[in-house]
Amino acid sequence: MFKKLCTTALCCAAFAGASTTANANTMVDLELQLLTDVSGSINAAEYALQMQGYENAFRNATVHAAIAAGALGSIAVQYVEWSSNNQQAVKVDWTLIDSVASSNAFADQIALITRSYSNQTAPGSAINFGYGLFDTNQFDAARQVIDISGDGVQNDGADTSDARDTALAAGIDSINGITIGNAANLQQFYQDNVVGGNPGFHAHAIDFANFGQALLTKVDREIRDVPAPASVALFGLALMGLVGSKRKRTA
Repeated sequence: MFKKLCTTALCCAAFAGASTTANANTMVDLELQLLTDVSGSINAAEYALQMQGYENAFRNATVHAAIAAGALGSIAVQYVEWSSNNQQAVKVDWTLIDSVASSNAFADQIALITRSYSNQTAPGSAINFGYGLFDTNQFDAARQVIDISGDGVQNDGADTSDARDTALAAGIDSINGITIGNAANLQQFYQDNVVGGNPGFHAHAIDFANFGQALLTKVDREIRDVPAPASVALFGLALMGLVGSKRKRTA
């Protein structure tokens, strides 16, 4: 939480012309973490469609325009694959995207990924793994968002709703879900146990062939979302240089 507050205040100071040289991290509009389900219920063809969806999203002009429209015109993105309780892998680490070229380069990295796992489904463990990676990523932003995909409900690992609540209490602004297919209770499970924060939401793709379009719409919405303005008190703290350079979470 402290990281978020400090970042918002530092953005205000930067626009006001105040010095922020103490902040060694790169300022961006959004830190977006993509947690991708690669459990055993996803076959090779479905995995390929899922990966194509992520790649195409970051090559798309809609996403390019959304990034450019931000106050700073930049975001930081990380891509992580997950399956069972202790199976999470960072496949593309935090990457600055501030141009069409850098967005396409991120897509190029996704295109080179080979699948990490194919086992059980532990979204709670994925969230527990993911939220701590924001603190040391060398970026600062007013918003931190976890975007988690899935085609099935939890059958392994940490309790999903507990993990969501812990991540939000630690300072993640929102956790959004994208469900795929028609597994029993899937959408309700994500709505009740995954989605959280303000404004947390979940999107749905009826199958993997439609995943790419659903993901594009979702990522565009996440990038364009505007945070609440900083309070006058925080703005004053930034101008006086009393706010730390890196937000630290309280949990």
